[in-house]
Amino acid sequence: MIKPEEHTDLTARSAGRHMIQKMPTIHPAATIAEVEELLLKKTRDLETINYIYVTDNQNKLIGVISVKEVFRLPKTRKIAEVMEHDVVTARPHTDQERVALLAIEHNLKEIPVVDSESRLLGVVPYDAILRVLREEHIEDILQFAGIHKFKDPAKDIIGAPAWTHLKKRLPWLVVGLLGGLIAALVVGYFEAALKIQLILASFIPAIVYMADAVGAQTQTIFIRSLAIEQKLNLVSYIWREVRVGLSIAVFLGLMIAVITYFLWPPATLALILGLSFIATIIAAMAVAIFLPWLFLKIKIDPAIASGPFATVIRDILSLVIYFAIASAMLGTVIASDCVNCV
Repeated sequence: MIKPEEHTDLTARSAGRHMIQKMPTIHPAATIAEVEELLLKKTRDLETINYIYVTDNQNKLIGVISVKEVFRLPKTRKIAEVMEHDVVTARPHTDQERVALLAIEHNLKEIPVVDSESRLLGVVPYDAILRVLREEHIEDILQFAGIHKFKDPAKDIIGAPAWTHLKKRLPWLVVGLLGGLIAALVVGYFEAALKIQLILASFIPAIVYMADAVGAQTQTIFIRSLAIEQKLNLVSYIWREVRVGLSIAVFLGLMIAVITYFLWPPATLALILGLSFIATIIAAMAVAIFLPWLFLKIKIDPAIASGPFATVIRDILSLVIYFAIASAMLGTVIASDCVNCV
C-alpha cells in the first residue's frame, strides 16, 4: 500500500491526501463467522469499520459488504455470496470534491481508493468527507461573492487582518467597477436611442436583472453537474439547456411585451422589450455554459466563473443587445415615418 506523504505529486485536494489505510479486508472465500472474528480481534487496530472490503490474492478490490449486514447474515454464508460487486471507488488523484459528491450520490460513509489496477490503497473516511464538504461549500460561497481563496476559509476569514481582507476582496470589485464604466460607455454610445424613447432607460434594471438571474441559475446547475459527473455528455446537456433556455426566453419575452403594450404605448416599445428579453436571456445562458467550460479546459476551477467576472460580462452583453435592438427598431420606425411624410 502507498502512503500519501510518499507521493509529492498528490495535491492537498486529492483523495490520496485524505485516505486512511487501516480498514478491514477479507478474502471472498471467508465466511461471515470469520469476518466477525476479524472485527473482534482487530477493532483496536482499525481506523474505520463501516465496511468490510473484499480483496483477492493480489489485493485487488472485488467487493464490499457493510458491517451492519455482516451481523444480520448466517455465520456460515460465504462473503463471495453476499458481497456487493459494483463498488464505487476513487483514484489517488481524484479531486476531494468529486470524492465527497460520490459519497453523497451513492449514500456511502466512505469511499475506497484504488490504483490503476484496482488494488486497494485505502479509504477516504466519513470525517474527511464531511470536512471536504464544509470547505468546498465555504469556498464556493466566497468565490461567488468574488473573494479570493483563503488557505482555510472556515477559520482564516474570521481572524484575518484588515490588509488580508482587502487583498482578497478588492480585485474582483475593481473588475466590477471597470465593468460598470464599460456599461456606462455602452449606454452613452446609444444616447440617440434614449433621446427618441427616454422610457428605454427605465427598463435597463429589468433587462440586466433578468439576464443575471437566468444566467446564475444556468451556471450554478452546470458547474454542479460538472462536479458530480466528470464524463458529462456535453452535447446532450447543451441540447437540453437550449430547449429550456428558448422556452424561458420566449415566455418572459412575450410576458413583458404584452404588459408593456397595455401600460406603455406605442407597440414599438413592447416589441423592443420582448425581443430584448428573448435575446439577452439566450445570450446569458450561453455565457453561463461557455465560461465554466472554458475555465475547465484551461484547468481552472469552473466555480471562479460564477462570480463577479460572469456578472460583468452578462451585464455589458445585455446592454449591448438591448440598445442594439432598440436602435434598429427605432431607426426603422423613424425611416418609415419619414417615407410617409414624403
